[in-house]
Amino acid sequence: MSHRNGWLELVEADPGHSQRYIDRFRSMSEAGADLAGEARLIDAMLPRGSRILDAGCGQGRVGGHLAAAGHDVLGVDLDPVLVAAARRHHPAARWLVGDLSELDLPAQGVADGFDAVVCAGNVMTFVAVDTRREVLRRLRVHLRGAGRVVTGFGAGRGYDFDEFLADAAAAGLVPDLLLATWDLRPFTPGADFLVAVLRAS
Repeated sequence: MSHRNGWLELVEADPGHSQRYIDRFRSMSEAGADLAGEARLIDAMLPRGSRILDAGCGQGRVGGHLAAAGHDVLGVDLDPVLVAAARRHHPAARWLVGDLSELDLPAQGVADGFDAVVCAGNVMTFVAVDTRREVLRRLRVHLRGAGRVVTGFGAGRGYDFDEFLADAAAAGLVPDLLLATWDLRPFTPGADFLVAVLRAS
């Protein structure tokens, strides 16, 4: 089992990777690409002004849209280049550098839990294999009330969907809804993407 985070391995091998990632999505946005599908789903699940944790927030693409829609958003990512971009382009939210496998927001002065935790952009396929259950457990403990964790990632990225669901169960999370896309198509055997809406068991 790997102790290495896949994103950090990419950045260490190519120090320009993070900036190219930022530039790629900025170019897509300027060309009119729809980059807010994940955020629209989360927004539809919650009343206005909900507290949302954007776990693995990157440059703030999802969390920034949710903050602009009127939610109270906190984003966390281990890449300081991406977090700096999120702070520049989406000042309505709060952005922190941190490792999801060590996430302890109360220790950083963030006492309140969250109505939703969103973990989009294949984030779960980048975390170190031997930290997957711990990441999911830490996401769960940051929920409040009937809050839910929503995560999405593609097939063929080294994390089998059944294995993910078993890890989620071990972390105290059970599915409310499984989808094959962020635009609400149902999950079926053989689907090449999973969006899992999970609640504490």
